[in-house]
Amino acid sequence: MAREYDHLFKLLIIGDSGVGKSSLLLRFADNTFSGTYITTIGVDFKIRTVDVGGEKVKLQIWDTAGQERFRTITSTYYRGTHGVIVVYDVSSGESFANVKRWLHEIDQNCDVVNRILVGNKDDDPDRKVVVSSDAQRFADQMSIQLFETSAKDNKNVEEMFLAITKLVLQSKKEQQKKIADQPQTIKLDGSRKNSSKKKCC
Repeated sequence: MAREYDHLFKLLIIGDSGVGKSSLLLRFADNTFSGTYITTIGVDFKIRTVDVGGEKVKLQIWDTAGQERFRTITSTYYRGTHGVIVVYDVSSGESFANVKRWLHEIDQNCDVVNRILVGNKDDDPDRKVVVSSDAQRFADQMSIQLFETSAKDNKNVEEMFLAITKLVLQSKKEQQKKIADQPQTIKLDGSRKNSSKKKCC
């Protein structure tokens, strides 16, 4: 029987409460949008398989609650994560200011992980307070890709998720190559020892 997928990756969506994390996930996984705001209690996740250059990649995408009181729950969900999507709301300066804190949290919980920055709710120019050029400058400083999205208008959602998937896939291949290129240490008993790079958490 043919394999259902070639790779399985875990992605995490983090950011302040109300920035549209759940909406982005629903739009990507189910292509639906609800204008009704429902707070995510703890964590929810969805699965979608995408094609990247002919390879089937199964994504397990975890949507975390942004509230401080759930912080202890979400910290455990960093384990085994391959990619993190940090979301802010382009109509909320506070949510953008908190991005630094979220990036710091990733550093606290993960050794090596791919990250991407997302400015969501980019569908009403009159409400936009986080200027694209400022966000881009910050993203460049942090060496991460920036996407401005709208789950409501389905703007850049697919592109953003594919971009983080490609980053994760590229990292995995580079890691495998590094391990394959490492000289194998032969013990006296004839068994081989191979050291591999520590993954996230």
